[in-house]
Amino acid sequence: MKFSLDTKIIKPENNSIKNAIILLHGYGGDGNDISTLTLNWKRFLPETIFLCPNGHEICNINPNGFQWFDLEKDDPNYILKESFKAEKKLNFFINEIKSEFNLNNSNICLSGFSQGCMMSINLGLIAEENFNCIVGFSGKIINIENISKRIKSKTKMLLIHGEQDDVVPPNHLLEAKDFLMRHKVNIETKIIENCSHHIPIEASSIALNYIKKNLYI
Repeated sequence: MKFSLDTKIIKPENNSIKNAIILLHGYGGDGNDISTLTLNWKRFLPETIFLCPNGHEICNINPNGFQWFDLEKDDPNYILKESFKAEKKLNFFINEIKSEFNLNNSNICLSGFSQGCMMSINLGLIAEENFNCIVGFSGKIINIENISKRIKSKTKMLLIHGEQDDVVPPNHLLEAKDFLMRHKVNIETKIIENCSHHIPIEASSIALNYIKKNLYI
Protein backbone atom coordinates (compact mmCIF):
# COMPACT_ATOMS: atom_id res chain seq x y z
CA MET A 1 0.00 0.00 0.00
CA LYS A 2 1.20 3.49 -0.79
CA PHE A 3 -0.11 6.76 0.58
CA SER A 4 0.33 10.43 -0.31
CA LEU A 5 2.83 10.82 2.56
CA ASP A 6 5.85 8.55 2.92
CA THR A 7 4.79 6.44 5.90
CA LYS A 8 6.30 3.90 8.29
CA ILE A 9 3.58 1.32 8.94
CA ILE A 10 3.41 -1.13 11.84
CA LYS A 11 0.64 -3.67 11.37
CA PRO A 12 -0.93 -5.84 14.06
CA GLU A 13 0.42 -9.38 14.18
CA ASN A 14 -2.85 -11.02 13.13
CA ASN A 15 -3.45 -8.46 10.32
CA SER A 16 -6.97 -7.80 11.68
CA ILE A 17 -7.34 -4.00 11.70
CA LYS A 18 -10.12 -2.33 13.66
CA ASN A 19 -8.31 0.80 14.82
CA ALA A 20 -5.55 3.13 13.65
CA ILE A 21 -3.13 5.37 15.50
CA ILE A 22 -1.55 8.10 13.39
CA LEU A 23 1.69 9.39 14.93
CA LEU A 24 3.02 12.78 13.81
CA HIS A 25 6.67 13.60 14.43
CA GLY A 26 8.14 16.89 15.59
CA TYR A 27 10.03 19.59 13.70
CA GLY A 28 13.08 18.08 12.00
CA GLY A 29 12.05 14.52 12.83
CA ASP A 30 10.53 11.75 10.76
CA GLY A 31 8.21 8.78 10.95
CA ASN A 32 10.97 6.51 12.20
CA ASP A 33 11.59 8.80 15.19
CA ILE A 34 8.02 8.82 16.42
CA SER A 35 7.50 5.13 15.65
CA THR A 36 9.60 4.20 18.69
CA LEU A 37 6.43 4.74 20.75
CA THR A 38 4.93 1.69 19.08
CA LEU A 39 7.61 -0.68 20.42
CA ASN A 40 5.74 -0.83 23.72
CA TRP A 41 2.28 0.27 22.67
CA LYS A 42 1.67 -2.41 20.04
CA ARG A 43 1.77 -5.21 22.63
CA PHE A 44 -1.22 -3.70 24.42
CA LEU A 45 -3.25 -2.47 21.44
CA PRO A 46 -4.40 -5.47 19.42
CA GLU A 47 -6.04 -5.03 16.01
CA THR A 48 -4.47 -1.57 15.76
CA ILE A 49 -2.32 -0.35 12.89
CA PHE A 50 0.22 2.41 13.50
CA LEU A 51 0.97 4.91 10.74
CA CYS A 52 3.91 7.28 11.10
CA PRO A 53 4.11 9.64 8.10
CA ASN A 54 6.97 11.94 7.22
CA GLY A 55 6.08 15.60 6.97
CA HIS A 56 5.37 16.84 3.46
CA GLU A 57 8.34 19.24 3.51
CA ILE A 58 12.07 18.77 4.08
CA CYS A 59 13.03 20.59 7.27
CA ASN A 60 14.87 23.81 6.49
CA ILE A 61 17.28 23.48 9.43
CA ASN A 62 17.72 19.69 9.21
CA PRO A 63 17.69 18.39 5.63
CA ASN A 64 17.70 14.81 6.96
CA GLY A 65 14.34 15.41 8.65
CA PHE A 66 10.92 16.81 7.82
CA GLN A 67 8.51 19.50 8.96
CA TRP A 68 4.76 20.05 9.00
CA PHE A 69 5.27 23.79 8.67
CA ASP A 70 8.21 26.16 8.40
CA LEU A 71 9.45 27.90 11.55
CA GLU A 72 12.27 29.99 10.10
CA LYS A 73 10.17 33.16 10.14
CA ASP A 74 9.00 34.29 13.56
CA ASP A 75 5.73 35.56 12.08
CA PRO A 76 2.45 34.14 13.46
CA ASN A 77 0.54 34.86 10.24
CA TYR A 78 3.16 33.10 8.12
CA ILE A 79 3.22 30.09 10.46
CA LEU A 80 -0.58 29.92 10.41
CA LYS A 81 -0.68 29.91 6.60
CA GLU A 82 1.97 27.20 6.47
CA SER A 83 0.01 25.09 8.98
CA PHE A 84 -3.06 25.30 6.70
CA LYS A 85 -1.02 23.56 3.99
CA ALA A 86 -0.19 20.79 6.44
CA GLU A 87 -3.83 20.45 7.45
CA LYS A 88 -4.81 19.84 3.82
CA LYS A 89 -2.05 17.26 3.34
CA LEU A 90 -2.95 15.46 6.55
CA ASN A 91 -6.69 15.48 5.95
CA PHE A 92 -6.09 13.91 2.54
CA PHE A 93 -3.79 11.33 4.15
CA ILE A 94 -6.35 10.52 6.86
CA ASN A 95 -9.05 9.99 4.23
CA GLU A 96 -6.70 7.58 2.43
CA ILE A 97 -6.28 5.63 5.67
CA LYS A 98 -10.02 5.51 6.28
CA SER A 99 -10.64 4.25 2.75
CA GLU A 100 -7.80 1.69 2.75
CA PHE A 101 -8.74 0.09 6.07
CA ASN A 102 -12.49 0.81 6.12
CA LEU A 103 -12.30 2.95 9.25
CA ASN A 104 -14.26 5.90 10.61
CA ASN A 105 -12.95 8.83 12.63
CA SER A 106 -14.21 7.04 15.74
CA ASN A 107 -11.66 4.26 15.09
CA ILE A 108 -8.71 6.66 14.78
CA CYS A 109 -6.45 8.18 17.43
CA LEU A 110 -4.25 11.09 16.40
CA SER A 111 -1.07 11.58 18.37
CA GLY A 112 1.99 13.74 17.92
CA PHE A 113 5.06 15.33 19.45
CA SER A 114 5.76 19.06 19.44
CA GLN A 115 4.83 20.29 15.94
CA GLY A 116 3.04 16.97 15.39
CA CYS A 117 1.03 17.60 18.56
CA MET A 118 0.06 21.04 17.27
CA MET A 119 -1.24 19.53 14.05
CA SER A 120 -3.11 16.78 15.93
CA ILE A 121 -4.92 19.33 18.09
CA ASN A 122 -5.97 21.36 15.06
CA LEU A 123 -7.16 18.31 13.15
CA GLY A 124 -9.13 17.14 16.16
CA LEU A 125 -10.98 20.45 16.36
CA ILE A 126 -11.73 21.14 12.68
CA ALA A 127 -12.90 17.66 11.63
CA GLU A 128 -16.52 17.17 10.62
CA GLU A 129 -16.72 14.22 13.06
CA ASN A 130 -14.87 13.56 16.30
CA PHE A 131 -11.85 11.28 16.18
CA ASN A 132 -11.61 8.64 18.87
CA CYS A 133 -9.11 10.74 20.80
CA ILE A 134 -6.07 13.00 20.54
CA VAL A 135 -2.86 12.42 22.50
CA GLY A 136 -0.38 15.27 22.34
CA PHE A 137 3.14 15.56 23.73
CA SER A 138 4.92 18.89 24.23
CA GLY A 139 2.77 20.97 21.90
CA LYS A 140 0.38 23.90 21.87
CA ILE A 141 -2.51 25.43 19.94
CA ILE A 142 -0.92 27.15 16.94
CA ASN A 143 -3.25 30.14 16.86
CA ILE A 144 -6.05 30.34 19.41
CA GLU A 145 -7.84 33.25 17.72
CA ASN A 146 -7.98 31.41 14.40
CA ILE A 147 -8.97 27.97 15.70
CA SER A 148 -11.76 29.51 17.79
CA LYS A 149 -13.39 30.58 14.51
CA ARG A 150 -13.00 27.18 12.85
CA ILE A 151 -13.80 24.69 15.60
CA LYS A 152 -16.36 22.13 14.45
CA SER A 153 -15.76 19.07 16.61
CA LYS A 154 -14.78 18.27 20.15
CA THR A 155 -12.48 15.27 20.06
CA LYS A 156 -11.44 14.30 23.58
CA MET A 157 -7.77 14.99 24.32
CA LEU A 158 -4.88 14.12 26.59
CA LEU A 159 -2.04 16.66 26.56
CA ILE A 160 1.29 15.87 28.26
CA HIS A 161 4.13 18.31 28.79
CA GLY A 162 7.54 18.41 30.43
CA GLU A 163 7.85 20.75 33.39
CA GLN A 164 11.26 21.94 32.17
CA ASP A 165 10.48 22.21 28.46
CA ASP A 166 12.34 25.26 27.13
CA VAL A 167 11.44 24.66 23.46
CA VAL A 168 7.65 24.77 23.89
CA PRO A 169 7.23 26.11 27.45
CA PRO A 170 4.61 24.33 29.60
CA ASN A 171 2.47 27.47 29.94
CA HIS A 172 1.21 26.55 26.45
CA LEU A 173 -0.36 23.44 27.98
CA LEU A 174 -2.28 25.61 30.43
CA GLU A 175 -3.40 27.94 27.63
CA ALA A 176 -4.64 24.97 25.59
CA LYS A 177 -6.42 23.48 28.60
CA ASP A 178 -8.20 26.76 29.30
CA PHE A 179 -9.27 27.12 25.66
CA LEU A 180 -10.49 23.52 25.38
CA MET A 181 -12.42 23.65 28.65
CA ARG A 182 -14.16 26.86 27.57
CA HIS A 183 -15.20 25.10 24.36
CA LYS A 184 -16.51 22.07 26.28
CA VAL A 185 -13.84 19.69 24.98
CA ASN A 186 -13.10 16.74 27.27
CA ILE A 187 -9.47 17.47 28.16
CA GLU A 188 -7.02 15.72 30.47
CA THR A 189 -3.51 17.03 31.12
CA LYS A 190 -0.33 15.85 32.78
CA ILE A 191 2.84 17.79 33.62
CA ILE A 192 5.91 15.52 33.89
CA GLU A 193 8.39 16.68 36.54
CA ASN A 194 12.07 17.10 35.67
CA CYS A 195 11.30 16.59 31.99
CA SER A 196 12.48 18.73 29.09
CA HIS A 197 11.39 18.60 25.41
CA HIS A 198 11.06 14.86 24.87
CA ILE A 199 8.76 11.90 25.59
CA PRO A 200 9.89 10.00 28.69
CA ILE A 201 8.70 6.50 29.61
CA GLU A 202 6.24 7.93 32.14
CA ALA A 203 4.54 10.03 29.46
CA SER A 204 4.43 7.10 27.03
CA SER A 205 2.80 4.88 29.67
CA ILE A 206 0.19 7.49 30.62
CA ALA A 207 -0.63 7.95 26.94
CA LEU A 208 -0.92 4.20 26.35
CA ASN A 209 -3.39 3.79 29.21
CA TYR A 210 -5.48 6.70 27.92
CA ILE A 211 -5.57 5.25 24.39
CA LYS A 212 -6.50 1.78 25.68
CA LYS A 213 -9.32 3.25 27.69
CA ASN A 214 -10.75 5.07 24.66
CA LEU A 215 -10.10 2.70 21.75
CA TYR A 216 -11.47 -0.38 23.48
CA ILE A 217 -14.68 0.91 25.03
